[in-house]
Amino acid sequence: MKARTEKDKLRILLPHWIDHNAGHAAEFREWAEKAGEAEKYIIEAAVQMDGANRALEAALEQMGGALKDEHHHH
Repeated sequence: MKARTEKDKLRILLPHWIDHNAGHAAEFREWAEKAGEAEKYIIEAAVQMDGANRALEAALEQMGGALKDEHHHH
C-alpha cells in the first residue's frame, strides 16, 4: 500500500469535519428556540455552519472526493 499524501489525508478528514459540523448546526437549531431573545443569533450560527460545510464540500469535490479511511486514523 502506498503512503498517504497530505491531500489524501484531507480527503479522509473533510467528510468527518462536514458531518461533525452538520451535527453541531442541528444541535444549534434544537437549542435556539430555548434561547429567547438570543434565538436569532444561534440560528445565524447554524446558517454560518451550513455555509462552512458548503465550502468544505466544494473543497472535497475539487480534490476528487472522499477517500476511505482504512485505518480509522484522524
